[in-house]
Amino acid sequence: MLEVYIDGASAGDPGPSGAGIFIKSETTHEQHSIPLGMMSNHEAEYWALIHALNICIKKNDPIISIRTDSKLIEQAMEKRFTKNQRFLPLLEHALQLSDQFELFFIKWIPSKSNRAADELAKQAIRKT
Repeated sequence: MLEVYIDGASAGDPGPSGAGIFIKSETTHEQHSIPLGMMSNHEAEYWALIHALNICIKKNDPIISIRTDSKLIEQAMEKRFTKNQRFLPLLEHALQLSDQFELFFIKWIPSKSNRAADELAKQAIRKT
């Protein structure tokens, strides 16, 4: 099972944005800091999830557990629904990717428990 911590961040709303992804497995961990360009913070959160899912699909692990400090992302993925039509294509993309895993879990965690992904997202902003 892969345990994946994600965070999206923006310096402004919209503003330069980045995704932070911290992946732990039984034997290793890896970090990704991905510049995203200009977008809102919520869009950056979705893109952090999408990038994390794409990375994990390549690892061929059938079980993935996502941890996010974004209640918006956690609730949209759990309910498979968003009221905001602007986010619908991002949600649909994330759901299509998450459905490729045998087991997919997503859990909200407090920001203080997501510091590694948060720092990676901030690093990505500085790369833009």
